Amino acid sequence: MTTNFFDVTCYKFDIMNKSTFKPGTPAPKSGQYVTVGPKGGEGKEITSTKGNPLPPAQKPGTTYKLVDPTKNKSNK
Repeated sequence: MTTNFFDVTCYKFDIMNKSTFKPGTPAPKSGQYVTVGPKGGEGKEITSTKGNPLPPAQKPGTTYKLVDPTKNKSNK
């Protein structure tokens, strides 16, 4: 199976427009992420860098939401 430019671009667009991310998903941007519980409550913040997987969650159904992107010259 080959991947074309359109598929990769659409994948990146979908990832960047998503509001929450599952544990283990590569962080789309560097910054502060807050845990969001299964009922929508927010928990502790973690720091992650672009491309590194988000850490495992302590409870099932927990996701992460980017709340404070890192501000740098490269905008990554």
